[in-house]
Amino acid sequence: MKIMLTIAAALSTLAVPAAAQAQRWQSINQRQGNQLARIDQGVRSGALTRPEAGRLRAEFRDLARLEDRYRRDGLSAGERRDLNRRFDGLSRRIYVQKRDRQNRY
Repeated sequence: MKIMLTIAAALSTLAVPAAAQAQRWQSINQRQGNQLARIDQGVRSGALTRPEAGRLRAEFRDLARLEDRYRRDGLSAGERRDLNRRFDGLSRRIYVQKRDRQNRY
């Protein structure tokens, strides 16, 4: 019985980091929705000017087209890494543009 409790306690401590890590990972589709929402929120709040938002949306559309091209023959691990890297870059640009003190007002 003691062994079972020890194993259960050990497994529960391993499950917490795995659950936390699983929550941080997002699929490409989730990332896309999140980034579009961030752009829209930036326009609504005035943190993004319309030209800034237009450029960010154009970059987003380019990435979506690239993703479609990659998915035509199946998304390889390298293509997934490439998309993640590109979406990371777009995310950084959204962050910078929202904080560059160029307001719509």
